[in-house]
Amino acid sequence: MISASFLSLRPPGQRRALGALFLVLALMLAGVATAAADAARHEARLVVIAFAAGALALWLALLAFRALRNSPS
Repeated sequence: MISASFLSLRPPGQRRALGALFLVLALMLAGVATAAADAARHEARLVVIAFAAGALALWLALLAFRALRNSPS
């Protein structure tokens, strides 16, 4: 997997920083997904935005989890 090999090449401090960045981005995209899903009640086309933002949020959350879990103490 590309992301796992990318994270393994980083120094521990930088890996934790990437994990924190990915976590913040995942939370922001989860907010976008929530807002789009709420607005999709009135505008059906926003379901696509909600789904895409949710998928990206999940992906970034998994990257954050891997980066923060694999970082040495």
